[in-house]
Amino acid sequence: MIKAVSVNFRGKGRSYFFDPNGIELKVGDKVVVETKMGKELGTIKTVNREVDETKFAEALKPIIRKATKEDLDRQAENEKEEKKAFKECKKKIEEYKLNMKLVEVRYLLDNSKLIFYFTADNRIDFRELVKDLASIYRTRIELRQISTREQVRRLGGNGICGRELCCCSYLKNFDATSIKMAKEQNLSLNASKIIGVCGRLMCCLKYEQNVYEDKMKHLPHIGAIVQTADGKGRVDSVEVLNEIIKVKLKDDEGNDYYKKYNPSEVKIIKDTKQEMKNSEDEEEMKELEKIEAIDKFEKKNAQDDDI
Repeated sequence: MIKAVSVNFRGKGRSYFFDPNGIELKVGDKVVVETKMGKELGTIKTVNREVDETKFAEALKPIIRKATKEDLDRQAENEKEEKKAFKECKKKIEEYKLNMKLVEVRYLLDNSKLIFYFTADNRIDFRELVKDLASIYRTRIELRQISTREQVRRLGGNGICGRELCCCSYLKNFDATSIKMAKEQNLSLNASKIIGVCGRLMCCLKYEQNVYEDKMKHLPHIGAIVQTADGKGRVDSVEVLNEIIKVKLKDDEGNDYYKKYNPSEVKIIKDTKQEMKNSEDEEEMKELEKIEAIDKFEKKNAQDDDI
């Protein structure tokens, strides 16, 4: 275990661990650090945090120094210039009719690079745009495509649960989520229920997925034909976490009734998954599949920050 400090940049998104490098620091201190992109100014969020160095792919980068007045003045000037650059780039995007959305513009502390963050649903040929920007700002220009998830992490907000978004508070990486997960967790395939603030499938679908997968190994799917002590029936619903199976049966007069059983009380005759019930479900599924496809594209092509 080693002692580390966490640093946040621009007051947005996740914080990153750094080696304090023997410098005495306290929460709120402004510091200059070396990231993979270059020198940046950040704010100390936690100090004297014990972390397991074996969980990091490489050694923690050291804090270079506490920010000086010159550093703070330069950062303030950079932020003013970033606003101007944002307007200029947005105008150029419209001129070239590029199907992309500009999210943020950021100067590195030493002005060695000007980074333009954007989102897009497809690949964008922005070579001419880069040439124009380079001729205007006379520094190294980088256009960095980020995912919509990363965009929301930068903006911040609350989820439908009422709490701060996971990606803004503690989530380090965006694990893959899918419609299959929602199905297996018996969630309503309604976009308003399983789509997050970012317009993508909610990250929390992943949290309990392993538990559902383990339990479903010995549970029937909805629509399965099962044998019970009361006769044959069809599985109407499954409470996966409680391991309760609700079965639709018929009485002696042919009327339907429902009864709940434990897994040990039923024998699966034919396991099957229920198909979509109506055209509304099909339309909802098409929309969700479209969102899922865009999410996969972003995961493949986005360059979310790696400090």
